[in-house]
Amino acid sequence: MVLKMNFLSKHLGMQTNVTVCLPSFSFADVMEKRENVYVKGMRYQTLYLLHGGSGDDSDYVNFSNIVRYADDHKLAVVMPCDFNADYTDAPKGPRYLRYVTEELPAMVQAVLPLSDKREDNFIGGLSMGAHGAMKISLLYPERFAAVLVMSGAARSAETMDLMRQARPQSNDPDAMPMPDMADIYGDLSQFRGSKHDAYAAAEQAVAAGKLLPEYFFACGSDDFALPRCKFGYEALTKLGFQTHFLEVPGYKHEWDFWDMILRKAIAEWLPIRHQVIYPD
Repeated sequence: MVLKMNFLSKHLGMQTNVTVCLPSFSFADVMEKRENVYVKGMRYQTLYLLHGGSGDDSDYVNFSNIVRYADDHKLAVVMPCDFNADYTDAPKGPRYLRYVTEELPAMVQAVLPLSDKREDNFIGGLSMGAHGAMKISLLYPERFAAVLVMSGAARSAETMDLMRQARPQSNDPDAMPMPDMADIYGDLSQFRGSKHDAYAAAEQAVAAGKLLPEYFFACGSDDFALPRCKFGYEALTKLGFQTHFLEVPGYKHEWDFWDMILRKAIAEWLPIRHQVIYPD
């Protein structure tokens, strides 16, 4: 079951879309002769899945098999729209970080049968969404049991400098506009240790003795984001997080890779029950 929801967001100041996969009655239920598939009070484990740059909430439905994976494993998948906001609160604009971390979970858990328990909630993303998933989970480690980081990692002072240097400069008025990190974060020289620095948040979480999520990093060997993905993995590993890293030969920044990893993560990596949570 795929739900396309549209609602007025307080933190964004506008209507926004969110796409949700909810497991529903399937041929597997027929073959296994399941009865009472829909039970009042039932709940689903939930994966918040964040899209990459230049994308929106429809990306995973359009370009991967996430609907089938969600249904096969009885997992709800919530896919918000961030556009190119980097899952960050703009200085004088939409508050995408607060939207994804506060408003969206409150809304979907109120209107849909989603579990609010930490052990039943996960977050993941690709590219820019990998940054968002890693950052959000480090700011709020008490909310997520596990995190999937594909082809990227949270922004750091080091990777910010590399992105600034690599950003194409063009005077062509018809060129596709790309987000400027300075427009989103302000003075990048002040990024390290700021409220935007996920690595500082990771250190603080460890120092405070917080319960930490398990992290799964994955990237293609030919992906330009491989150094950033390794950087994130190595940083969390040094801090004592439970981490895993998979580098797959021959893949670039591409949907064939992300679909393969989604399938593997949902089937094998994430601590998923693979069944509906029915009331006692």
